[in-house]
This record gives sequence, structure tokens and C-alpha cells, in this order.
Amino acid sequence: MHTLVIGAGPVGLEKLQALVRQSEQARIKVVAAEISEEVYAFAKEYPQIILEHKNYEAADLAGVDLVIAATNNPELNLRIVEDGHHARLLVNIADKPELCDFYLGSIVKKGDLKIAISTNGKSPTIAKRLKEVFQENLPDGLDITLQQMSKFRQTLDGDFRDKVQKLNEVSAVLVDPAAKSTSSPSFKWLLWATIMLSLATLVAIFWHREPEFQAYLVNIDPIFYWFLMGGFVFAMIDGAIGMSYGVTSTAFSLSMGLPPASASMAVHLSEVLSNGIAGWMHYRMGNINWKLFRLLIIPGVIGAVGGAFLLSSLEHYSAYTKPLVSVYTLILGGVILSKAFKKPGKRKNGKIKQIVPLGFFGGFIDAVGGGGWGSIVLSSLIAGGRNARFSLGTVKITRFFIALMSSLTFITMLKYVHWEAVGGLIIGSALAAPIAAKVSNRISVKSIMVAVGIIVILVSLRSVIMFILKVL
Repeated sequence: MHTLVIGAGPVGLEKLQALVRQSEQARIKVVAAEISEEVYAFAKEYPQIILEHKNYEAADLAGVDLVIAATNNPELNLRIVEDGHHARLLVNIADKPELCDFYLGSIVKKGDLKIAISTNGKSPTIAKRLKEVFQENLPDGLDITLQQMSKFRQTLDGDFRDKVQKLNEVSAVLVDPAAKSTSSPSFKWLLWATIMLSLATLVAIFWHREPEFQAYLVNIDPIFYWFLMGGFVFAMIDGAIGMSYGVTSTAFSLSMGLPPASASMAVHLSEVLSNGIAGWMHYRMGNINWKLFRLLIIPGVIGAVGGAFLLSSLEHYSAYTKPLVSVYTLILGGVILSKAFKKPGKRKNGKIKQIVPLGFFGGFIDAVGGGGWGSIVLSSLIAGGRNARFSLGTVKITRFFIALMSSLTFITMLKYVHWEAVGGLIIGSALAAPIAAKVSNRISVKSIMVAVGIIVILVSLRSVIMFILKVL
């Protein structure tokens, strides 16, 4: 359709953006005595928009399908309506419902799904606010459901009544929790089979190749209980705010005297089980975005293995790498504390697109610093416009594979394993994981983030100060 927009000020720009948002192929001609710089800049992005810097004339209606007037001249608006009706065209006058032949509703888009909201011109503000509510709360995965239903619909045989009945049965999972099922069952069963096989492989490797592991089961060091309590508390915190398990566990491990590589290995080994459980819980609750999972997993694993290899190679220089890692956890503690008091800004118009480099960077820093996957990746996804619940579930399940590959790299590279730390963190975090996933949205996030930030900063400062005093 060919649309004529008369007026190129702030309201005209809003009308232009609304038209292009619904169809980037729409042909639009803009006629205005004054054209704002914002309209000029917007039109440069879309070559189908034609700008004519001149006064409106009735001849401008030739070849037009729709007319939208966005002027602040009442007399001109009445003239546009008369000319439009004389040419048998539908006319919309901005903010003048009584002069409109049609209204522009607010449109919520989730892929091919569109929801139109109209107040019959009575209150565009109400329509806009309702649009924001729907845009925020409708999951992005709805478009995946829509595409799958479309494919399924094409496979159905029979008359219209049979097709409706079959579609009703399939769509029952959207409202009936007992009937819920997930897409790509073969892929997901393969995924969880891989998780269980990986866990069994880890246990078998430890039992047959690590005499210290067997000895640990016989003679438990009292320090195990400190790590047991720490693992439980840190996993509960992580489940509540979606991050900080790595940084809190690493800061705690360093304060207990573990070298950086050993501390990172202990943290990642404990995260294998805890994140496997948490990932399973989020999977059962339908919180996984599988497209996002596929984009994150490979670069994340590559980055994690590279970071673990680098840190393990520097284990002999732990006296110098330890304060560096403490500085990193100190910075993350400050970031967590600042997030607690930072007011949420306006969400970006588009979603974050650079998922692959984000996964690689997050995996590398996580392995080197013993934590940061949640702080870096989850924060970036949410700040970049991704759905918070789906981002949390996806980050949790990818964390399982990041922790698994990091742990295997550390085991291969390091000669000694601090089993009292590993065992305590594993059991403590595993006990907390299913509880944390259930209560993740029932705890005051701000108060937890403040406490975590302060504790991490104090513990990290202690390690840095101790190193400085030792050098002096």
C-alpha cells in the first residue's frame, strides 16, 4: 500500500516508525513544510520513504491508498479530510479521533505473532502502556510455538472439524500444565542422556585415577564442612539472583588458602552437579530458549577450555596469580553492589545480537577467574533486551557444559586436587540447586545483591592486602 504522511515533526516521526515497524516494504511519501532532522535520519535507512519538502496540495493524494496527517494546523487538517473524502480515501488525523476514518492501534510483535490494541482513539497512552506490558511479559518462545504449530497444521489430513480437534489437543499444553510437552524430544533426551553419562564418567575417572579421591572418602577433613556450608549458601544466592556463585565461591576458596587454579577447579567441579540439577529444573519449568542455547554453548566451551588451560599452566606462579584473581573478584563484587542500587534503564529497541563472542568471552573469563559466566552473560542478555526468565534458564543449562569442560581441563593439567573443597562445594550446591530454582522469584534480590557485593569486596580486599603486606 502507498501511504501519504503529511507532517514531519515528532508526531510525524512516530507515525513513520509505526508504519515501517509493521512492514519495512511499505511505500511512504512524506509531505511537509518543515522536516525535522530526526525524520531525515530515519528516512535514510529506508529508501522506499520519499520526502517532499513543500506545502501540502490536493494533488499529493494521487496514487495514494491511505492518508495520515500529523500537523498542528487545525484548518489544514480539515482541508486534508475534505480532500481525502473527495478522492474516496481513508484519512487518519493524529490526536483527532472525531476526524479519523480509522485508528492506528498499538501492535505487539513476537515474530509472526501480532496482537493489536486499540482504544478507538480515546487514549493512545493506554494502548501504548498495554503494549509495553504485553511486550515485556509474552515470552519470545511464542514465535517458536507458532512456527511449530504451522508446520504441524500442514501435516494434518481430514476435514476442517478433524483439523480443529487435533490442533486443540496439541495446543492444550499452552494452558494445561499436566499436558505440557516440549519440542524436539529426541534432541532434549539426547541432551539429558549426555548430562548423566558425563556425570558417571567423571565419577569413574576420579575413582580409578585419583587415589586422593578414595582416601578422601575415608578420612574427611574438617574443612570439608566449611565448604559444604559455603556451597549451599552460594548456590542459594546464585539461584535467587542468577549469578555470583562463581565469584563468591572463588573469593571464599582463595581466602581459605587455595591457589587460583585449584580454587577455579573446585568451583567448576561443584557447578557440574548443581547446574545440571538447576538446568533440569528450569527445563521442566519450560524456561529454556534452545536457539539461544545453541548460540552460547560452543563458543562458551571453547573459551572455558582455553581459560582453564592458561590458568593451570600458571599454577606454579600462584603466589602472583592469586592477587590478580582477587582483584578480579573485587571488581565483580563492586559490579554486583552497583547493580543492586542501579535503576533499570530503558530496554534497547532490539535484542543483543553478538551472542557468540559473548559466550566465548564469558567462558574464558569464567575459567580464569573462577566465576563470571552468570555476571557477564546473563547480565548482558537481559540488558540487551532478552527475556529475563528464559535467559536465566538458558544460562543455567549452558553453565553445566562450561563447568564440565573446564573441570576436565583442570583435572588433566593439575597434579593435586583439594578434595575437601571440591566435595563440600559439590554436595552443598547440589542440595541447594533444586530449592534455589523454585524460590528464584520469591526472594528480595536487592538485599541479597547488597550483602553478596559487600562480602565479596571484603574477602577480596583481604587477599589483596595480605599479598601487599607479604611483599612489603
